[in-house]
Amino acid sequence: MAAILEVESTLTDRYQTTIPETVRRALKLGKRDKIHYTVLPSGEVVLSRAEITEQDDPVIAQFLGFLSNDFAKHPERLQTIDANLVQRIRSLVGGIEVDLNSALSPEDE
Repeated sequence: MAAILEVESTLTDRYQTTIPETVRRALKLGKRDKIHYTVLPSGEVVLSRAEITEQDDPVIAQFLGFLSNDFAKHPERLQTIDANLVQRIRSLVGGIEVDLNSALSPEDE
């Protein structure tokens, strides 16, 4: 009979938790990997490693759909961006480089 391993983790005030190392190893999880949750009728939850897909981010897709619908319903709300605003934005962020693929710093993890 296979051994059963039981571990616990604590929920923070922001409803976050750290996946215990033994669970991360068992699921072969690394940073930025996704976790799939299956809630059974009994109330038990099964954690598994999520399958990697090339699909679009569903949150971004939903937001872009919202914008598209709003543009279609209210085209009068669309406005050009004032040249002064563009200049002000450039002055605030000029020279800042962002690499969306770089790892987060330890304090941002």
